[in-house]
Amino acid sequence: MTFLRPLPTQGSALPNLATHYLALDLGNCGHYNSGMRKSATFLAMLLWMAALCFGQSVTKRYLYLSMPDAAQKEGRSDPPGILIFDIDNGHKLVRRIPLPIFSEGLRGFAGNLKTHRLFFSSTNRRVGAFDLETEKVLWEKTYEAGADRSSITLDGKKLYVPTGWWYAGEDSGFLVVNAGTGEMIKRVQVGPQAHNSIVSLDGRRLYLGTRTTLSTFDTASDKMIGQIKDVGERGIFPFTMDSRNRIGYVCLGDHVGFDVVNLQTGKILHRVLAGTEPIAHRTHGAALTPDEKELWISDQVGQKLFIFDATKMPPEPKGHVELSQGGHGWVTFSLDGQYAWSHTPDVYDARTKKLVATLKDESGKPLSGSKFIEVHFRNGKVVQVSNEFGLGRK
Repeated sequence: MTFLRPLPTQGSALPNLATHYLALDLGNCGHYNSGMRKSATFLAMLLWMAALCFGQSVTKRYLYLSMPDAAQKEGRSDPPGILIFDIDNGHKLVRRIPLPIFSEGLRGFAGNLKTHRLFFSSTNRRVGAFDLETEKVLWEKTYEAGADRSSITLDGKKLYVPTGWWYAGEDSGFLVVNAGTGEMIKRVQVGPQAHNSIVSLDGRRLYLGTRTTLSTFDTASDKMIGQIKDVGERGIFPFTMDSRNRIGYVCLGDHVGFDVVNLQTGKILHRVLAGTEPIAHRTHGAALTPDEKELWISDQVGQKLFIFDATKMPPEPKGHVELSQGGHGWVTFSLDGQYAWSHTPDVYDARTKKLVATLKDESGKPLSGSKFIEVHFRNGKVVQVSNEFGLGRK
């Protein structure tokens, strides 16, 4: 006997409104013999098994990729919006959510589990909130200052919006925004070209990169508690850190490599370069595997991801993987550490270092970007949201 239940693949609310179905053979849920078929209890047994099967809660994992990426032309696909890929089904495209406002070009894409929202920022200094369960844009605001890669507090109440790499005014820094309404609470002056921001996994710290300074703030008070100056080259590019906020890895601006910093003492510990000879390309992407055993960095010009053993200090080279295209540069991992995602269509198995999938749009054309978030659904509800920066989770 076969029953049907919805597969969470299509519709306005991804796990709820379905157009595809999954056949459940009750023989796979429990064993029964021919004698039971003839017995008076068989129907009761069948109903019990059906309830057991239908009661099982399946977590579905998706990759949400915003389009177009303001920082790269490679891999674009129209119309603007969010493309959803099924992580557990070969990263196949589930569908596209059209969002015309994204045509401005996405500069940042941050997610929050508590409020099940994604927050986007655009080239036109616009910031908005998107509800993952209703798939509605809840608010949009345009600010006087630019809006780069924002980050959100764990309680979903405050959004930190950097004024942008392109802005070097004296009041460069970040905006503190009410994440529920988009109203600006205050503006904090830090330094020129405020760019990437990260709220730590424990929610206690905000890290902000300006030109060559990495600043740390207390998220409870928004007060600065430390700075590491003269770090990186030519600018603070993407950075990452371990789960205990002890060690940070900061990309270099003139070479493929990174600085290792002690986030607690403010000291620069090491400078590590990729390759047998210095590679004069900007590094734009650094991510720790969730188990913190490896650090991957992006050479977008050379179309490579270099891999280092992060259990050693300084980290030691372990090799690299080849990428199919250049672009803005980025790298991060699935929450379980199985997949490595970058600014290219290439999906790598992070453990075997093998190419296992290619992100493609509705026409089968490879697509890519550097603004994406992993989201988990169960019974139509968001149960997990990743961080676009590859943070250690050990």
